[in-house]
Amino acid sequence: MTINLDEIIASREGSGETTPLNTDPHDLRKTSELTLARYNERADAFWTGTKDHDVSQNIAAFLQHIESGPPCTILDFGCGPGRDLKVFSELGHIAVGLEGAIRFVEMARSYSGCEVWHQDFLQLSLPCGYFDGIFANASLFHVPGSELSRVLAELSMALKPRGVLFSSNPRGNNEEYWNQGRYGRYHDIQGWRGFMAGAAFIEIDHYYRPAGLPRERQPWLASIWRKASS
Repeated sequence: MTINLDEIIASREGSGETTPLNTDPHDLRKTSELTLARYNERADAFWTGTKDHDVSQNIAAFLQHIESGPPCTILDFGCGPGRDLKVFSELGHIAVGLEGAIRFVEMARSYSGCEVWHQDFLQLSLPCGYFDGIFANASLFHVPGSELSRVLAELSMALKPRGVLFSSNPRGNNEEYWNQGRYGRYHDIQGWRGFMAGAAFIEIDHYYRPAGLPRERQPWLASIWRKASS
């Protein structure tokens, strides 16, 4: 059966629905497929609109808390077309990308020259204790709340002891809904802390972006976490 992407998204965006999806695997799978389809459809426009974004504050905040000496082994979780993946590689780190949208996988491999894994966020297959740090810039908010604890536990498993996880999400009031064809959950710091603590992460720091603006003009919540010792 052919999915009419625009009809499904239009109906959901117009419904005002802000409650979480149920945990039916088919429903979750369809949500992921539709979100990835929208990214694949708009891959070139997305790259044009984001390739010059300055996220050096996020990269510096992430790297300064990794305790192992360089080169660090880094997973760029939701690497998109490879902008930040290339930066990590050029800084001398062993950088691996992970991306669910196949167009982005192809673009990231070409642009960064790094290894990029094609994996859906809801169907991860990660090595245990492999990474010094995981950089999740504008990606984890696409994980529905019903699956987030499991996904964070899988990311924790993939980190080395005392490894670091960075996340940056568009902030909100812990609601989740369709927005421009993509499903997302919009956390505040208290809600995000609850999920991270549940996955045995310890908060290092958090801040809002862009820097230097009033809070109402800072739509991004960035945070840095350390994997708790077993």
